[in-house]
Amino acid sequence: MAKKILLTSFTTWLPHQQTNSSDDLLEKISQLNYTFAVLNFLRRLPVNIQLASNIVMKKTQVLKPNFIVCCGMAERRQYLSIESNAACNGSILQTNIALEKLVGENSRVKISHDAGKFVCEGLYYSILEWIQRHQLPVNCVFVHVPILTEQNLNFVLNDFEFILQRLGNY
Repeated sequence: MAKKILLTSFTTWLPHQQTNSSDDLLEKISQLNYTFAVLNFLRRLPVNIQLASNIVMKKTQVLKPNFIVCCGMAERRQYLSIESNAACNGSILQTNIALEKLVGENSRVKISHDAGKFVCEGLYYSILEWIQRHQLPVNCVFVHVPILTEQNLNFVLNDFEFILQRLGNY
């Protein structure tokens, strides 16, 4: 049976941002068909930790996915980066997904230990804490997406598909 994956993205939050690269990536992914997983989308979450977290939690309760892949834009990064952990008030929570295994031989995808101290980290922490507190049978990971350009779009899309396929076979 195909794994269920819930994918999330944010809306923009600064005046110069016409789009959010995490949402642009999910738009591309939503147009493709996959057999290794059933993909569900929660796009353009508000840039508000509490609101975004509540929306993801409610959708997770209904959908009961195997994985939640939260995505956010990282304007200064060059490649996809998967966050190993999220921190809040001195507490650090880690994903239960073996990131080295997930990334495998893909040298462009980076494992990061700094989720950014903004809404991305806040959402990630909230979801990890909620999963842990309720002992839910779902795993969560956060992926930061660089600004998409003509030069990197195919690489980023292929790398993200690689991650999704690995989760589908996890």
